Amino acid sequence: MFRHILLPTDGSERSLQAIENGIKLAGEIGARITGYHATQDFAAIAHRAEMLEVTREHYAAQARLRTTKALDEVRHRAKLAGVECHVESSANEHPYRGIIDAAERNGCDLILMASHGRKGIQGLLLGSETQKVLTHSKIPVLVYR
Repeated sequence: MFRHILLPTDGSERSLQAIENGIKLAGEIGARITGYHATQDFAAIAHRAEMLEVTREHYAAQARLRTTKALDEVRHRAKLAGVECHVESSANEHPYRGIIDAAERNGCDLILMASHGRKGIQGLLLGSETQKVLTHSKIPVLVYR
């Protein structure tokens, strides 16, 4: 069975639901978890509106706040459940790559993450980090819907 689960989070409500269920699964099977948050690198031309309106320094400060909040939530929930937890983050142009790298680096044998359920043209054009992890990971991926 799985012994070490990577729980990527973006801090969204759907992501928090996946985290909660991932922690519950870890507790039931005696696994440990690593909470992970990928921050997208700052870019002058970007699809995120906040990157177009701020300086690199301001974006970095806001990213650190989001990362801290998201990972503190994972740490807190794991502690309440009595599950061993490590957290980390990294900046990456492609967050899905950061997720896979974190799983490999930490020796995780499962990635459990949320699906944000983009459908139709939005899903086709934007894709999703979950879909990209599913496509590129050699480590099993469990998607929470």
